[in-house]
Amino acid sequence: MRAASGRLQDNPVAGHKRVLLAAPRGYCAGVDRAVVAVEKALERYGAPVYVRKQIVHNIHVVTELEDKGAVFVEEVDEVPEGSHVVFSAHGVSPAVVGAAADRGLHAIDATCPLVTKVHREAVRFARDDFEILLIGHEGHEEVEGTAGEAPEHVTIVNSPDEADTVQVKDPSKVVWLSQTTLSVDETMETVNRLRLRFPDLQNPPSDDICYATQNRQVAIKKVAAEAELVIVVGSANSSNSVRLVEVALEYGAKAAYRVDYAEEVKQEWLDGVSTVGVTSGASVPEVLVREVLDALQDAGYNDVEEVRTAEEDLMFSLPKELRQDASGQRDGRALGGRTSR
Repeated sequence: MRAASGRLQDNPVAGHKRVLLAAPRGYCAGVDRAVVAVEKALERYGAPVYVRKQIVHNIHVVTELEDKGAVFVEEVDEVPEGSHVVFSAHGVSPAVVGAAADRGLHAIDATCPLVTKVHREAVRFARDDFEILLIGHEGHEEVEGTAGEAPEHVTIVNSPDEADTVQVKDPSKVVWLSQTTLSVDETMETVNRLRLRFPDLQNPPSDDICYATQNRQVAIKKVAAEAELVIVVGSANSSNSVRLVEVALEYGAKAAYRVDYAEEVKQEWLDGVSTVGVTSGASVPEVLVREVLDALQDAGYNDVEEVRTAEEDLMFSLPKELRQDASGQRDGRALGGRTSR
């Protein structure tokens, strides 16, 4: 139960109480770039600035941007002609780009450069007449955008089990690509099962799973091995946040839950628990993690140990549409986090 103040109660049953705080966690370079793109568009052009889909999959970030004047829409046909529209970090298909142009919209492409890389791979393999097995979740914006680059050549594979049934026209000309925010382990299981059926299956030129997704999964694996409970801060539609819960359970945590806000942490989760692991998805601002840590401190978890498995220092420049300001000065702001192992 909760204390009368609404805070979590100290639990005398557990022994020495500690928090293992995973690092890296939270914002990645692509998310930072996309959020700043909306903010700078609002500064430069004034409200409203329209955004197709959620700029990143985090309810707190979206709400804050709405308060500043961003208007989120599902499709570009909801945007008044001639307006500014930002494409989300997850990327869009050429059809969406064309529809925006047809309406005379001023488009700002905030697609994560690592997603753009996968789009280019899809275009290249389609041009060479390969069949592309796209490992990802059907209906996710990123998968829709990548598949839209070469719809005649792409087949979506949602899970390892689907690898056992997917059909291809020519097994000698097939390649796999993937959504950038998947579980690394599950993706490679899918690839291995595909290769059992299609020995000539080609790999992409480089790993499609983004560095931030991999780093956060590596960190939570180490934390989960020692934690009875793992709390992942992130929204329900955030693929990488949901994967962190799954990875935590697979690698030793007795329980793992996802929350958007600290107030969602339940007292019963903490009953008898000495060690709590905490992390956050790649679209989560650090302030939300700090609020969870404060709530845990109220419950007696005063010992916080950071478990760091990588350093990130990748820098992405802003979308090209925002690099030139009205006075002709270049805005070269770069935004970070890359792996340095």
